[in-house]
Amino acid sequence: MQRVLITGAAGEVGSALREHLRGRFPVLRLTDQRDLGGAHSGEELMPADLTDFDAVLKAMQDVDAVIHLGGIANEHTHERIRDVNIDGTYHVLEAARQAGVKRIAFASSIHTVGFYPRSDTISPDMPVRPDTHYGVSKVYGEALGRMYWERYGLEFVSVRICSFQAEPKDARHLSTWLSPRDAAQLFEKAVTAPDVGFLIVAGISGNTRRWMSPEGWDVLGYEPQDDAEHFAGQVEHLHGDPQALTEQRQGGIFVDSSYTGLAGKEH
Repeated sequence: MQRVLITGAAGEVGSALREHLRGRFPVLRLTDQRDLGGAHSGEELMPADLTDFDAVLKAMQDVDAVIHLGGIANEHTHERIRDVNIDGTYHVLEAARQAGVKRIAFASSIHTVGFYPRSDTISPDMPVRPDTHYGVSKVYGEALGRMYWERYGLEFVSVRICSFQAEPKDARHLSTWLSPRDAAQLFEKAVTAPDVGFLIVAGISGNTRRWMSPEGWDVLGYEPQDDAEHFAGQVEHLHGDPQALTEQRQGGIFVDSSYTGLAGKEH
């Protein structure tokens, strides 16, 4: 891999990957509609809006692989999710196809399966149970990735990110935490492991209490370094009413029918 593109590079996950993956590839090309700051050695900055196909296609030129993090990382209105997450992901995959990109690593989410009970262990081949319009957009991204692999031979790894945090903040994170250094390793493996075809994997650290199975980690060679259990004494008492649906399902607050996320908060 000579040049790897990261979309959404100004976001929380993108900023962490930018720091951890700097120097791991000859060139990191970074794109976002937000300010990316100054370029470091080995970086190329190419601001682009995912809703602008021509801008995405321009950013895709001479790229070997894409880590697609860009999009709205929360619930929003149907219209905003459609424009940014659904159409934007189509723009990324179609631009990648046209530009001859070999591999996409896609930031999917636990919210593709958020309505499963916390007592269930989720494997990649279980039926999806999205909890929000946001979750549906990630289901769409996975389905689109499957089609682009089957139809065009564009390899696709879907990483179902659960809870990306510097440290766990509550009891739920003991099962869902993904540490920054594990995220960097996982996404690096997702664009460099040979012959992956189409693959869905859990985006978590090596948590003792995990709800998602580690299926596919061996294909990538991912070996998580962190375990949320280290923080159990600090956070396991931090939870809501055990009888509440939000405490029974894997998606947490996202399963609440009144939860609207960013809808009405952005101007």
